[in-house]
Amino acid sequence: MRSATAHKIYEVDDRFEVKSAGTDKTANIVLTEELLNWADSIVVMENHHRNHIRKHFPHIYKNKRIVCLYIPDDYDYMETELIVILKNKVEDVYSRKLI
Repeated sequence: MRSATAHKIYEVDDRFEVKSAGTDKTANIVLTEELLNWADSIVVMENHHRNHIRKHFPHIYKNKRIVCLYIPDDYDYMETELIVILKNKVEDVYSRKLI
């Protein structure tokens, strides 16, 4: 629900074009090579997501900026605490020009 929440928050932000996907087979939208190729920057929530990209899409891993926000899977969709954390972390990486 972290990526879906981030998508909802930032889909109306003119600084970004956003799409979200999950690495788990049960995700509503499963991460694909097409989605990764579409992205200028890739934001993941945990290191194992970055590792998934490295394992399954090594050519993309080598050529795209991937930023990890280090947000554990402890939140529900649009949970207030999650929104605050996402906004703080995304603004931080954006201000440092990492995305």
